[in-house]
Amino acid sequence: QRSAYRYTVEDSIYVAPFVVRRGIGGVLLSALIERCTALGYRQMIAVIGDSANQGSIALHRANGFGQEGVLRGVGLKFGRWVDVVIMHRTLGGDDRPLPDGGKAPPLLSSPRSKDSP
Repeated sequence: QRSAYRYTVEDSIYVAPFVVRRGIGGVLLSALIERCTALGYRQMIAVIGDSANQGSIALHRANGFGQEGVLRGVGLKFGRWVDVVIMHRTLGGDDRPLPDGGKAPPLLSSPRSKDSP
């Protein structure tokens, strides 16, 4: 564990193709932001694995994320080189005291994520 980054969390939101653009991603991301803030996380980052994924970029932007950078051609996906988009938002305020005397917030993961590639 890298204790210097224990208050930073990375999000990943995936929805089934047949429910895309129905608001489910927004509901999930909003709930995740709220939960992570309540647990004491201070920063949330998104690493979007294809700059052509405008839906994910727009979803994050609508939830307060700003684009921090683009890593050009660093991934190979579906037979083509793709960019990675780095996005970020602050959770809560920067003036909040350290939660639990500086102990790391609990890890968040879905049971499925352990089995996913």
